[in-house]
Amino acid sequence: MTAPGKLILGIDPGSRITGYGLVRKEGHQLCYVSCGVIRPDTKLEFADRLYVIYTGMCDVIGQYRPQEVAIEEVFVAINPQSALKLGHARGVLMLAGRQNQLPVSEYAARAIKQSVAGYGNAEKSQIQQAVRAILKLSGTPSEDAADGLAVAICHATHLNFIDHQ
Repeated sequence: MTAPGKLILGIDPGSRITGYGLVRKEGHQLCYVSCGVIRPDTKLEFADRLYVIYTGMCDVIGQYRPQEVAIEEVFVAINPQSALKLGHARGVLMLAGRQNQLPVSEYAARAIKQSVAGYGNAEKSQIQQAVRAILKLSGTPSEDAADGLAVAICHATHLNFIDHQ
């Protein structure tokens, strides 16, 4: 039997490290469920790393059975090659969600930081501390896992706004 509320999977995409976080939205309350990272071996060919990211996310979805997925949008990077690789990683992550018949929402990094830390240019450490405080965690998640949780929190905040319209 599933606990009440809506289970949201937040994803911070990356071709080297993909962070994810799961929160349960119960009314206006958020409860921490889990977080972690998918870290493919960087010695693998790029296509194989994408496959590891995809299958890893499918495993997370299969284990936790979220009802919605939220993912960070591509930001404009200084290095176009990095932006392209990030786009590929986002693509396989979005596919993992859609292939499991889940709605996938996208949020800009600035909006995620604003909703969690109250400041659109917040540093990684500020996001970690804000996530820890919002979810009342005893420890501080890794940067990438905290970013995944921040995406989930942002989506839950967006759902609260929709509920009031």
